[in-house]
Amino acid sequence: MHEMILVLDFGSQYTQLIARRVRELNIYCEIHPWNKCPELTDNIKGVILSGSPFSVRDENSPKPNLDQIKGELPLLGVCFGAQYLANNFGGEVLPSKIREYGRANLSFVDDTNILTKGISMDSQVWMSHGDTIKNVPDNYKIIASTSDVEVAGFQIEGEQTFGIQFHPEVYHSLEGSILLKNYLVDICGCSQDWTPNSFVDETVNNLKNTIGDDKVILGLSGGVDSTVAAVLLHKAIGKNLHCIFVDNGLLRKDEFSSVLDSYKGMGLNVKGVNASELFYEELKGLTDPELKRKAIGKVFIDVFDEESKLVENAKWLGQGTIYPDVIESVSATGGPSATIKSHHNVGGLPDYMKLEVIEPLKLLFKDEVRRIGKSMGIDPKILGRHPFPGPGLGIRILGDVTKEKVQILQEVDHIFISTLKEDGLYDDVWQAGAIFLPIQSVGVMGDERTYENAVALRAVTSTDGMTADWCHLPYEFLAKVSNRIINQVKGINRVTYDISSKPPATIEWE
Repeated sequence: MHEMILVLDFGSQYTQLIARRVRELNIYCEIHPWNKCPELTDNIKGVILSGSPFSVRDENSPKPNLDQIKGELPLLGVCFGAQYLANNFGGEVLPSKIREYGRANLSFVDDTNILTKGISMDSQVWMSHGDTIKNVPDNYKIIASTSDVEVAGFQIEGEQTFGIQFHPEVYHSLEGSILLKNYLVDICGCSQDWTPNSFVDETVNNLKNTIGDDKVILGLSGGVDSTVAAVLLHKAIGKNLHCIFVDNGLLRKDEFSSVLDSYKGMGLNVKGVNASELFYEELKGLTDPELKRKAIGKVFIDVFDEESKLVENAKWLGQGTIYPDVIESVSATGGPSATIKSHHNVGGLPDYMKLEVIEPLKLLFKDEVRRIGKSMGIDPKILGRHPFPGPGLGIRILGDVTKEKVQILQEVDHIFISTLKEDGLYDDVWQAGAIFLPIQSVGVMGDERTYENAVALRAVTSTDGMTADWCHLPYEFLAKVSNRIINQVKGINRVTYDISSKPPATIEWE
């Protein structure tokens, strides 16, 4: 088993960022709910306690059992985690007079301490807490302070147990990566050997051991996630992988044929299935986003169920599920944080479908998936493709979905994406697409009054999809795209541009 850092999640909005920062240092980590701590095997090198929306003073706040961890393994408490270590072992945590949220600067740093060595005396850190550690037990040594927070960091003497009130995982903590490296490398002794190549080798071996001689059905979409998942499975089981690419009628313009062509020469066994009419029928009259997602997911399952029956002894359904899908669907691996939305490829299979799910990428973020793909020599054109939602244009058409609306949106989307490529802007954008709005507006074309549909364009920059900012595309580009759409796409007379960030918005509108 590969060496690992265990992150216990108390429901913080930043828990996933902790995992990302650990992995950026080439160290593998997993997030587990605080109340479902896995067995502490020898490969676990250290434990991090996350922040939380709870107060340690609340009667119903998380109360983890640290008997097998504290004093036995290196332990780092962040924000709530630090307050728990103080409050639960003889210290005192009180409500802050003023909620401490945002940038702060350290006023004291113990540069002799192994955790805080190399941290500047006035280093900027990010605070996000409503409580303050007022007093710590006698054997707790303060190793960092700000002008407002005396106990910004501590170590328990005689133990490799530390607590910090600020969030080193957030970019606004400018030297947070130094602190995390001190903890992970110098304290936990991690060797920083979790690389794309090591992931491929370990995953392929695990897949071989799990699947054996069984056959796997995998749904391909032409995107990064399903392609990388397919290549990993192909390396493990070869001809026993049967890939299916379903035309759900909700793909981009000409995508069905172009995606099938892109897999030629990759050695994958791919079958194309046109099931668009089945999807349109299931979606008829549905306007609620969750109902549309579930309807699309249902038909996908039905199609794969039928196709699996054509493959003798198929026992597994492979999926390109990645970590943000899991987090947004069921929270941080079952922890206390809130569910945002369901994903069509998350949540298991119905009882009647006699396939088990295999998800080789489910603990990876999007940028990690791309690095894995690059290490396996996958075509950069595939790896560089913008993410595209599994439910496709079905969740980019607000309101009911019809074949006519899909065709209109396909043309709008094609103009937007092709113009991004034409102007050399495609690679500057993490994800882009068009949204069909459920409104009509007055316009003038020639000497005639029109009353037609409006669309919104969406383009964002991001690293992994967990957070995103709207892309500041040039006005000249937006003007050109708008002009082309209105002149070339019948039924559209108004184009808008979405300038919302995630959070509070999501990347997709539904």
